[in-house]
Amino acid sequence: MLQLLQLIVSGAAIGCIYALLALGFVLIYKATETVNFAQGDLMMVGGFIGLAVMTVIGLPFWLAFLVTVVAMALVGMGIERLVLRPLLGQPAFTVVMMTIGIGYLARGLVTMIPYWGTETHTLPVPFKDEVIWIGGEGGKTGGLVISVEHLVIILATVALVALLYVFFRYTKLGIAMQATSQNQLAAFYMGIPVRRVNMLIWGLSAAICGVAGLLLAPITFVHANMGFVGLKAFPAAVVGGFGSIPGALVGGLIIGIVESLAGFYLPEGFKDIAAYVVVLVMLVVKPNGLFGDNLTKKV
Repeated sequence: MLQLLQLIVSGAAIGCIYALLALGFVLIYKATETVNFAQGDLMMVGGFIGLAVMTVIGLPFWLAFLVTVVAMALVGMGIERLVLRPLLGQPAFTVVMMTIGIGYLARGLVTMIPYWGTETHTLPVPFKDEVIWIGGEGGKTGGLVISVEHLVIILATVALVALLYVFFRYTKLGIAMQATSQNQLAAFYMGIPVRRVNMLIWGLSAAICGVAGLLLAPITFVHANMGFVGLKAFPAAVVGGFGSIPGALVGGLIIGIVESLAGFYLPEGFKDIAAYVVVLVMLVVKPNGLFGDNLTKKV
C-alpha cells in the first residue's frame, strides 16, 4: 500500500504537468476551435527563458518565475497576432499545420544557440532534491517520501486552476473569453473585441506553458526536446473532454497516475503507451471525454 501511494503521488505530480498543457489545449480550442500542437515546444521555450533569467541575469527563482510567465504571455500574443491572425478564414487544417510548424521552428531556433540549445541544463531551484517524510520510524524510514519538487508542482497546479476559476467567473475579461469561446459571432455583436480576446487567450495559454516548463525543469532538466511531453498532454485533454477546463485537470491526473503505475507493475515499454491505451478506451466508452459536452447532429 505504501508503494502504491508513492507511485500515485509521483504520477499525480507529472499528471499536473500534463494537465497544465492540456489546459492550454482546451483554452485555445474553446476560443478558436483550433488545436495548438506547439504547446509542448512553448513549454520548452518557457524553460529556457527561465534558465536564462536565472543564470544570466541572476534573478532568484520566484522572481524569474514571474518574468518568465510575462515573457511567455507576450510570446503567445505575438504568435497569434503575427502568424495566426492572417490565417483567419482558412480551413482549420491550415492552422493546425501552422502550429506544428511553429513547434518545429521553436525547437530549431533553440538548438541553433551555441551550448545552450545542444546541452542539458539544470534549473537552479531552491527546493532541489529536498524531500518530506510522512510516517515511519522517526520520520526517516518506512514512511511515505514526497519530493518537494513534486509537492510544488501539485500545489502550484491547484493554485493556478483556482485562480483561473476565479478569473473566468468573476472578471469581465474572463466572462468575455467565455462568451467568445461559446459563440464568436454573438460575442462580436455584443461588442466584445473578439480578435483581441483571442490574442489574450493565446497569451494566457503560452503563460501556462511557461509555468509548466519551470515546474517540470527540476525533474527532467532543461533541454531542446523537453517539449515532447506535450504528446502526453493531448491524450489528457481528450480523456477529460476537449472543451472542459476541469476535464483537463482530471485527464492529466489520470494519464500521469496510469503511466506511473504501468511503469512499475507492467513490463518495460508499457509506460510509453499507457496514455494512448487510456485514450483508445475512453474513445470507445465515452467519445466526448469525461466532462465533454454530448453534441449530436441530425443528418
